[in-house]
Amino acid sequence: MSQVFSEETHRNLLSRIPDCTGRDIADWLRTVDEGPSLLRFEEKVSWLRSEHDLTYGHAKAIIHEYDLRQAARNLR
Repeated sequence: MSQVFSEETHRNLLSRIPDCTGRDIADWLRTVDEGPSLLRFEEKVSWLRSEHDLTYGHAKAIIHEYDLRQAARNLR
């Protein structure tokens, strides 16, 4: 079952990702954008985990942030 993170937890996870992975969030978001065209959230998370050896929490936070930014772009 998928974990549900609060906004605060999401922001905390995002802030730790660069230290844990050596890559900033913008770089991870580009990686997702340039990655395979997966539709489902969990498919994207699984791809990040397997392809880039990320923890579930970090992968989920990256995909959640990616989806939030995509939605914001679509509102413009």
